Amino acid sequence: MQLSDFDYDLPERLIAQFPPATRGASRLLHLPVPTGLYDRQFSDLPQLLRAGDLLVLNDTRVIKARLYGHKDSGGQIEAMVERVTGQYEVLAMIRASKSPKPGTWLVFGGQWRAQMVARQGEFFQLRFEQPALGVLEAAGQLPLPPYIEHQPDSADAERYQTVFAREPGAVAAPTAGLHFTKDMLATLAQAGVAHARLTLHVGAGTFQPVRVENLAEHRMHHERYVIPEETLSAIAATRARGGRVIAVGTTSLRALEAACRGGDFAEPEGDTDIFITPGYCFRAVDALITNFHLPKSTLLMLVSAFMGYERMRAAYAHAIEAEYRFFSYGDAMLLERI
Repeated sequence: MQLSDFDYDLPERLIAQFPPATRGASRLLHLPVPTGLYDRQFSDLPQLLRAGDLLVLNDTRVIKARLYGHKDSGGQIEAMVERVTGQYEVLAMIRASKSPKPGTWLVFGGQWRAQMVARQGEFFQLRFEQPALGVLEAAGQLPLPPYIEHQPDSADAERYQTVFAREPGAVAAPTAGLHFTKDMLATLAQAGVAHARLTLHVGAGTFQPVRVENLAEHRMHHERYVIPEETLSAIAATRARGGRVIAVGTTSLRALEAACRGGDFAEPEGDTDIFITPGYCFRAVDALITNFHLPKSTLLMLVSAFMGYERMRAAYAHAIEAEYRFFSYGDAMLLERI
């Protein structure tokens, strides 16, 4: 398939600039198999899942990954951290009038110093004098997606994190998880729907456009994931009782499917550059909760692989006509696998 196969026209007014007033007060487009398309509310989810199902949540926590500062020589810079690679080191994209050379010292927030150590492709390896996560918390800014036009504020600091976030390292939220409240998870548990956790640190590459028409030429960014032993045990128990494994978000799905590339969860930890397009054979996930994704994005391709290309086109056309809210702060879909 070609990149143009995944384009669609979206009215700008449907791009959600803010979350709903109350967490979880979102709409839900439900696509069961083999056919059907139903307008629901996210609060209907307990009635749509079954006792014995397992939700797999991504517990990554968004870090304050955007930094503003200057070189020792005075030139202004903006750094967007892609990932934390060690206690003192990060990989970052840097915007500056002239790219810093190895050995250049950078100053963020007026006091936090980092040295540019080396280039790694489009990224710069930076080494801070203090622990990197502490510097980001003190001097960084929450990295809202480029299509959200307001500056991050205290409301975003709460609402652009899931209620189950605990492992710092993501530079973008696993947005399907933003709809869940602690009360919703408790209600689901009472109904016999269990949940388990994994960690995939979402990288800035999730927003990078696909620049080639031939999808076979596209190279995915890498993201770090860890699936704990207790989650693997929960998945095995779910399979044994005939339940479904339901990925909450494309990040959870990517981690689960990456873990199965060498066999049945043979790789429960590692870096993944898995690129899922129509024709992919899913091994780990039976249903998916996800938001609506950007035109021509790798996530839209993943969803098309999961639900079927024609079903995707019909679902998105319906969502636009019914004025669902799109992207990170938008509404959700519940998809059952074709």
